[in-house]
Amino acid sequence: MAHDSQNHSGAVPVPQPIRADGAGGVDRGPRDVMRDLQNPDMLVPPKTDNGLIPNMRFSFSDTHMQLNHGGWSREITVRELPIATTLAGVNMYLTPGGVRELHWHQQAEWAYMLLGRARITAVDQNGRNFIADIGPGDLWYFPPGIPHSIQGLEEGCEFLLVFDDGNFSDLNTLSISDWFAHTPKEVLSANFGVPESDFDAIPKEQLYIYQADVPGPLATQAVESPNGTVPLPFAYRLLAQPPMRMPGGSVRIVDSTVFPISKAVAAALVELEPGAMRELHWHPNNDEWQYYLTGQGRMTVFGSEGNARTFDFRAGDVGYVPFAFGHYIQNTGTETLWFLEMFKSDRFQDLSLNQWMALTPPQLVESNLHVKPDFIARLNKVKRPVVKHPGFTYLNRDR
Repeated sequence: MAHDSQNHSGAVPVPQPIRADGAGGVDRGPRDVMRDLQNPDMLVPPKTDNGLIPNMRFSFSDTHMQLNHGGWSREITVRELPIATTLAGVNMYLTPGGVRELHWHQQAEWAYMLLGRARITAVDQNGRNFIADIGPGDLWYFPPGIPHSIQGLEEGCEFLLVFDDGNFSDLNTLSISDWFAHTPKEVLSANFGVPESDFDAIPKEQLYIYQADVPGPLATQAVESPNGTVPLPFAYRLLAQPPMRMPGGSVRIVDSTVFPISKAVAAALVELEPGAMRELHWHPNNDEWQYYLTGQGRMTVFGSEGNARTFDFRAGDVGYVPFAFGHYIQNTGTETLWFLEMFKSDRFQDLSLNQWMALTPPQLVESNLHVKPDFIARLNKVKRPVVKHPGFTYLNRDR
């Protein structure tokens, strides 16, 4: 554990970069003690950390806020987390009635509702529409180019948006107000077959998020299309999906096998009880982008050639793991840790270190790792994404 001393007031323990074996020394210079307290594995890396692995953590708390009448947004892209090239994330809040205006993207949009409720609308390329109300734990997905909108209902809403391009910025999307503002009125008049005066009050710039009235019940906003509704729903009730339960937690997997429209983003919602961990594993199809919902945890990433690094996470943080890098995640707190694993893929795929060894000839595993037969006999041939060892705690880990 990191060596603790007291600050001048004696109120806050001041961690020091000193390992239990005496490596390191006292830091008496300018410091952010609260940041060190939140990141013990950065201040005192475990002995197994080694080599050069880039930063794989960034917090939404350290991002720029875009404030609008009707809500706010903030984002984590390659500008904030350079290693995260496959996906970018936006955290957004809409007030009751607040609207993320009619718009569309060059990228696919995947979303998870965190708090509150929203109404989403969309129309596909065949003129089929979709209007639905979304609540906590629900998802939506809009393919690239599909126009859509989001509006907060009575209690407002907060949600996570994920896009299949690390360079994406939500402020650079294609918006209806922006297009109208940059189209001559005579062109708008000719296009819609109405007088130019109909456009006297259109916005002069992109609205992005704006305040409107709370919409009425879903039935009052129904719009019947002569072409019908979209054949593949844009929404999915993730928390209604029965989870895979095991000692220490649970996992819900959502990809195109259960949410067919979601062709560019696959995900898993993981629950880790105190003392549990997401097993040693890796993903064979793409990088992993993580969002931490509750609790606190630590992730160690193995990157070959002796390189490994450990990161601490709290609610609101984003983590990232490069393609095929081995890793595990531990709950280091006293409450349940919930997080999302997301991938730029139509399928969720992972490989379990435990299962791989169990399904390999035991003599080969014994000779490779110098382990005993009784260890081999206890390996699991059936994958267990979450594991929990009775009586073991990560709060008193040796550094």
